Amino acid sequence: MIKLFRIDHRLLHGQVAFSWTKSIGADCILVADDEATTNSLKMTTLRLAKPQGVKLVVKSIDDSIKALQSGVTDKYKLFIVTGSVADAKRICDAVPEIKSINLGGIKNREGARQVSQAIFLLPEEEDELHELAANGVELEIRQVPTEKKELYK
Repeated sequence: MIKLFRIDHRLLHGQVAFSWTKSIGADCILVADDEATTNSLKMTTLRLAKPQGVKLVVKSIDDSIKALQSGVTDKYKLFIVTGSVADAKRICDAVPEIKSINLGGIKNREGARQVSQAIFLLPEEEDELHELAANGVELEIRQVPTEKKELYK
């Protein structure tokens, strides 16, 4: 069961990993990120950020989609993290059971518009998010679970 699907360019990191994992009762974290599967430094960093007693799985976007569609992840209380709006959209388009996305952190880049303290969106990302919202996906902005939920519009 998917407990939380989060977009965060930092993927899994420190207090956010611990606070979200504990808050939602996750027993498995799926990091869906093409680069992390081939970058040993990124993989090591992810392993260090993982809370003790929680399973960590790092898969490419395509392999993440296959795992979610196959039902192999159904036995877990799953926390999914991906690094970009485009990757989140690919996953949501393929896995229609996902009805909510937590926007946690999207770094500032040239041409991006700041929509919250830690969310900077390019025009094409805003289009992708609006398309997800039109398809019934709730988009919420929250860094940590103790913050008030704010809906992205």
